[in-house]
Amino acid sequence: MWSNEQIAAMTKPAVVSRDEWNKAWLEMLVKEKEHTRARDALAAARRRMPWLAVEKQYLFESVGGKKTLLDLFEGRRQLVLYRAFFDPGVYGFPEHACVGCSLGADQVSHLSHLHARDTTLAYASRGTQEQFATLKNRMGWQHIPWYTITDDFDKDFGVDEWHGHNVFFRDENDKIFRTYLINARGDEAMGSVWSYLDATPLGRQEDWEDSPKGYPQTPRYKWWRWHDVYGNEDAKWAQIVDSATVTLKL
Repeated sequence: MWSNEQIAAMTKPAVVSRDEWNKAWLEMLVKEKEHTRARDALAAARRRMPWLAVEKQYLFESVGGKKTLLDLFEGRRQLVLYRAFFDPGVYGFPEHACVGCSLGADQVSHLSHLHARDTTLAYASRGTQEQFATLKNRMGWQHIPWYTITDDFDKDFGVDEWHGHNVFFRDENDKIFRTYLINARGDEAMGSVWSYLDATPLGRQEDWEDSPKGYPQTPRYKWWRWHDVYGNEDAKWAQIVDSATVTLKL
């Protein structure tokens, strides 16, 4: 907690009237919208990044035994695989994962929304499955699939010495491609449904997005569900969306 003395020493902004505050906020809103459009343009550029074919076979340990990289997709089209540092030699091990990676895991939202967009999120480290089970129970991370790296996966994908989210795509022939990497300070913003989808080659898959020709897209809002009712058509919600006068402000 900051002390009263420290707060008193701050150089604080001016205190203004309600009208002046609203005027300042509207001016700032212009910059906010510029930032939003720039973020959308960045995501659109990501969707046009070249792909790198994954030629090597990689094996991971799981609760159910050995898994290939393809298995980690869990049958979905896209995979976001975060290399977290829960390894021997990492500060806090084995009671805790790396402080930064742990803060990131605390931000991970309900995975059903990603699954509804054909996207899997998983974590990978060099700890054992027994250690993962203890860690996940302690920290409340039971919802995150967490695999043990057994080979050069982390080295080959630039996450052997630093954390990062590698993004992969599985094509119609089960060929795997690396499509993107987010690391360093880029990882700070990860954790929401939108941050993950904006890193993937298919994006949010909504009809307002700037995506290459033929990419799957559905109307905005309509695919949204409560996290425990995905897979069920919600006619009432579709009707509400169709009749809504509120539009997405890009």
